[in-house]
Amino acid sequence: MASTNVGDIAPMRILLVTTGLKVGGAELQVAALARAFLALGHAVTILSLSSGKEIDLPADACLVELNMCKTPMDMARALLRARVLIKAWHPDVIHAHMVHANLFARLLTRIVRCPPLVCTAHSFREGGRMRMLAYRLTDRWTDLTTHVSADGRSGMIAAGGVPDDRIVVIPNGIDVCRFRPEPALRITARERLGITDDTRLVLNVGRLAPEKAQDLLIRAFGQLDASMPAHLLIAGGGALRHALANQISAHGLAPRITLLGPRDDIPALLNAADAFVLSSNIEGLPMVLVEALACGCPVVATDAPGVAEVLRGQGTIVPRGDVTALTNALAAALHAGRGTPTQAAERRDRVLSSFSIEAVAQRWLTLYANLSSAASVLHPEAA
Repeated sequence: MASTNVGDIAPMRILLVTTGLKVGGAELQVAALARAFLALGHAVTILSLSSGKEIDLPADACLVELNMCKTPMDMARALLRARVLIKAWHPDVIHAHMVHANLFARLLTRIVRCPPLVCTAHSFREGGRMRMLAYRLTDRWTDLTTHVSADGRSGMIAAGGVPDDRIVVIPNGIDVCRFRPEPALRITARERLGITDDTRLVLNVGRLAPEKAQDLLIRAFGQLDASMPAHLLIAGGGALRHALANQISAHGLAPRITLLGPRDDIPALLNAADAFVLSSNIEGLPMVLVEALACGCPVVATDAPGVAEVLRGQGTIVPRGDVTALTNALAAALHAGRGTPTQAAERRDRVLSSFSIEAVAQRWLTLYANLSSAASVLHPEAA
């Protein structure tokens, strides 16, 4: 396939298909890509299988919600509605995100002539044997599968979901202008949070769910030497909020640990923190680590899939499930603090080289254009 230069790419009509638009890494990436594509002069429509929107979408993106339920009749109805959209809008490429949207988009190619289809997996575990079987049986209906991490790609190949020559890695990206070191923001954020200058602030951001293992983080933080003033903030909502609150209370840690709930000021929190900690057992590509590095924040993380791929030496990695190792790494990070401006710059440089949304969007556009060129050669009557 001949490569297309970014400067040669004509304006495209890009259809982004997503399982939903609740708060999550994949959903936020769909919004970020839409924003980047629009800024580069392309047209974007977002097709969401489910109803409800908890994230901000760019005003110029058209949103179509299918309100699909998990019944055969409702799926058929949703497919027919999507078919009407394809025939009316004539996208140049369809890019699906997450397992349900991926399988839905593949089925869509069976009932309407579609442009090139790209399916992106965001989770290290896209599902069990039945989902991997569904991926494998429908693989021929997509032009390419991608994964956000090398670990995730290897996992899908090992599970039999996709042949190794039919899946590539393209990472997620972030807005590096929004996530950046801001000394003035650090001061105001800490004042707003009531964190004194002599208190070391530890931050965790993520859904309160078993795979994020915040219970282990609470245990590890509780074992820190109490002579060092330190406070742990956990930002995010989820089903485990009540259980985690009870754990904090039962261990007498309420004065030192705060469950913040969902937040929309993550850049401010990352600037306020002296260390960011990820305690997860399962990840795809942990974008919160990318955001932390972009803000110059030191990182301690478990060896969940995708972590080493992000950090590349810019952080401390400990074994999953090891409370003592996590405690020791946290203690060392808090003793060191945020480090020097040079160290912060090195963390940010790691992000600028690989994870800026502009660079990632350009990679996608080149891929779309190359697939479209190949499709026009194979099927000139559809061009």
